[in-house]
Amino acid sequence: MIRAIALDDEPPALEILQSFCSQTNDIDLQKTFTKSEEALKHLKKYPTDLLFLDINMPSISGIDFFKKIPHKIMVVFTTAYSEFAVEGFTLNATDYLLKPFSFSRFQQAVEKAKNQFASENKSQNTEQQFLFIRADYSLIKIPVSDILFIEGLDDYLKIHIRNQKTVVARMTMKSILEKLSPDEFFRVHRSYIVPIGKIDKVKGKIIHIGNEEIPVSATYETIFFQALEHKS
Repeated sequence: MIRAIALDDEPPALEILQSFCSQTNDIDLQKTFTKSEEALKHLKKYPTDLLFLDINMPSISGIDFFKKIPHKIMVVFTTAYSEFAVEGFTLNATDYLLKPFSFSRFQQAVEKAKNQFASENKSQNTEQQFLFIRADYSLIKIPVSDILFIEGLDDYLKIHIRNQKTVVARMTMKSILEKLSPDEFFRVHRSYIVPIGKIDKVKGKIIHIGNEEIPVSATYETIFFQALEHKS
C-alpha cells in the first residue's frame, strides 16, 4: 500500500481527499496538514511515498514547498488554478488534479501513482541486490538479502551477515541507510539498523534475530511499530 499525506490550507479539501482515499485499497492516507511546517517535519521523520499537495497556499506555494522536501517523493498537485499545471509537471509530478475533481478523476491519479510506485520499487530492488562496502583496504560485495542487522560503533559499523564474517567499515548509520531500501531496513536505536524480513519475533521492545537481542529505543519505536503493522 502507498503511504500518503496531504497538505492543503482548506480543511474541506482535506476532507474530500480523506473520503476518496478511504474508498480505495491502494492509498493509506496517514495524516493531513493545513500548515506546511508541520507537513515538512512529518516528511523528514516518517517514510512517505506520496504527497497530495495544494499549490495555492497563503504561507508558501505548493511548488516551493515541494522543492524544499529533502528526499524523493511522488506528488499529486491539487489546485483550483489550471495555470499552475505546466509548472507542476516540470517538477515530474505524478499527476495534477484540478479542483473540484471527481472520484473517477482521483482514481486515475491513484492509478498513475501505483504504476510509478511499482516501477520505482522494481528498479530499486534490482539496484540494491548488493552493497559494495569499503573495508580492510578493499571493496567487499555484500548481498543485501543476507544482512542480519547493522551495529553502529562511533564512526564504524559492524555489518552482521548470514553465513559470512562480520564486516567492519568506517561509515555512519546515515550513509548506509541511504544505500538501503527504506521499506525494508529501519533504524530502531541509535546503534542498530534491522531488516524487517530477518526479525524472528518482537517481545516488548526487544527484537530477536537468531540469538541476537536488539533494543528498540523510544526515539524510533513509533515509526518501527507502524512499519510492522503495515507489513502484517
